[in-house]
Amino acid sequence: MDYRGVWILAEQSSGRVQRISYELLTRGRELAERRNTELTAVIFGHEINQDDLQELIERGADLVLAMEAPILKHFLPEPYAACLFHLIGGYKPEIVIAGATSTGRTLMPYVAIRANAGLTADCTVLDIEEETGNLLQTRPAIGGNIMATIKTPKHRPQMATVRPRSTKPAPRQPGRKGQIIRLEAPDELLGSRVKRVGFVPNPDVHGLAEADVIVAVGRGIKKKENIPLIQKLVDALDGALGATRDVVDRGWLSYPHQIGLSGKTVTPKLYIGVGVSGSIQHLAGMQTSEIIVAINIDPESQIFRVANLSIVGNLFEIVPVLTEKLLQIRSEKRVSET
Repeated sequence: MDYRGVWILAEQSSGRVQRISYELLTRGRELAERRNTELTAVIFGHEINQDDLQELIERGADLVLAMEAPILKHFLPEPYAACLFHLIGGYKPEIVIAGATSTGRTLMPYVAIRANAGLTADCTVLDIEEETGNLLQTRPAIGGNIMATIKTPKHRPQMATVRPRSTKPAPRQPGRKGQIIRLEAPDELLGSRVKRVGFVPNPDVHGLAEADVIVAVGRGIKKKENIPLIQKLVDALDGALGATRDVVDRGWLSYPHQIGLSGKTVTPKLYIGVGVSGSIQHLAGMQTSEIIVAINIDPESQIFRVANLSIVGNLFEIVPVLTEKLLQIRSEKRVSET
């Protein structure tokens, strides 16, 4: 049997489909159209919301395979892997992509080994090679200094993970038609040596992933003592403070602020890079921002290549003026509203 079709691994929490699923549909739809094939969303859980499954169809899936059992309500590596391997064996998809979430990063390598398949992690670009139909999987390598394009010509399925928030969710198309198949997971697939005993969320006080406005600092700020200057701009914008890896490695800000391949991937409406040079590692974490503003004294900075607005100049002169103007506008707005 030939391998055919593109699959995305949708995720759920408490029976509700998560945002990463819709981002993967954007990626999957493009690949399916290039291969002239069907796009399938595979999801595991228990009592998954029917309207959410329909939304997967409306956002681009042609088929939804929902495999359910009480033990699948929360992610456990062994039953999830057994179920996914079982479905791969039955349907033989050509391509399987998942989010580089805790679920995807745990599950996909496990299944790839069992399926004797190739897997590329943390891809920033997925494409199809015209001549062969192979999946082209591009990701930064060598510490983010080069972009490597990887392909798996001899093994199927071709498997990859992509960073959350590295692309926009697929738009909803009400009335779009597709098929939803709810499957009862076979008992023999549900054994697990791991038991879930509880869950303690990790509160992210910085809110980078959900922030509409982010001001990120690079080593161009010169020293830790200059962080308060940038924080005033962040506060004036009601934004979140981000950082490059250099800034975190130097101890100027803590790791939860880090944006890039080894930190968070963000998609704010407005990103302002202050003293950020624009390494590949950092750009991979923020280049899908809606509007990118860059402030740097070096006109050759890499970040200017992706910026919508480039400001070449001394950040220590520009940021205070910008902050003052923003605070003035906010004050005038409050006055006009009273």
